[in-house]
Amino acid sequence: MTEPNRFAPKPAWLKVRAPGGENYERLKSTFRKLDLFTVCEEARCPNVGECWREGTATVMLLGDTCTRGCRFCAVTTGNPRGAIDVREPEHVARAIASMGLQYVVLTMVDRDDLLDGGAAHVAKTVTRLRELRPDILVETLLGDFGGNHDYLDVTVDAKPHVWAHNIEVVERLQRQIRDVRCSYERSLGVLERAKQRDPSRVIKSSIMVGIGETDDEVIKTLRDLRSAGVDIVTLGQYLRPSPKHAEVDRFVDPYTFARFQSEAEALGFAFCASGPLVRSSYKAAEVFVKSILHPGDATAAEAALADRLVQARENAAKNAAEFGNEVDAPQTTSELASKATQALVGASALIPAASLRRKPS
Repeated sequence: MTEPNRFAPKPAWLKVRAPGGENYERLKSTFRKLDLFTVCEEARCPNVGECWREGTATVMLLGDTCTRGCRFCAVTTGNPRGAIDVREPEHVARAIASMGLQYVVLTMVDRDDLLDGGAAHVAKTVTRLRELRPDILVETLLGDFGGNHDYLDVTVDAKPHVWAHNIEVVERLQRQIRDVRCSYERSLGVLERAKQRDPSRVIKSSIMVGIGETDDEVIKTLRDLRSAGVDIVTLGQYLRPSPKHAEVDRFVDPYTFARFQSEAEALGFAFCASGPLVRSSYKAAEVFVKSILHPGDATAAEAALADRLVQARENAAKNAAEFGNEVDAPQTTSELASKATQALVGASALIPAASLRRKPS
């Protein structure tokens, strides 16, 4: 492994080509037109070009402002003040149904300002999307809902093909890296609950490395995830989004990532993606098709992926023609919160300051 230097170039294994290609440009244009937030962009994922070209994208629900502040994450932290766009499930479902995607990851910012943490909102989006595009594979990458199993169950019952929650880092680093409202035990608990709620559901989680852990701690985390019922696990190199975020402790080399993968396979995971540039949703369609739909048959899996992409584009074109201009850009949570704040400020401004002064007796 390599010790990081702030001013030194990254190792060769962390260099990627700039995103591009016809499908990438088409999806980027559509996301901008519909004002949809993608984690691919918000989290500055290095694989955005590759995934979009293959018809996979991660869309963020419930706005662009998270109520939690983890030290690894580039998503904006703030208080949305309970604002949500109730039209978003329908708008997002129609928008995605009109795109040439074969696999979509619906993720969310943490919304501790909402009573159910946004669970019903996510479930409505999944249900509507599966109605409009039965062919599309849907993964939900969700928060911990404060550990409330009733809210968690709502999202599992919506029947995404994959239900995911990231444990993020090893146990020792939880308090140092994640928001204080997160915990190792709670993350394991929600993963275990999701599997208990629907044993047929594929459960997934992810670990970042290079942020201060040891190899032995990573292997222990893999054991804990497998014991909780996790089927698919991903491991990738932590990359610092900005100088305000946690520092990179080390650049983990490909050999060590290969060792982590071997350990995961020995533990019985259905699939493990482990590599410097791997992210939670890395090659998600390929992972699902190869590990769940066609395990052990690479040829059939490749053929299925190609067929699914063609089918996705055909169905998306039909939906786009049917919906026409009905797919409007949803309002963002930050915009709604801003308007709510302005309304409150405006209302208070109507009260003359003189009326608040004590009158002489």
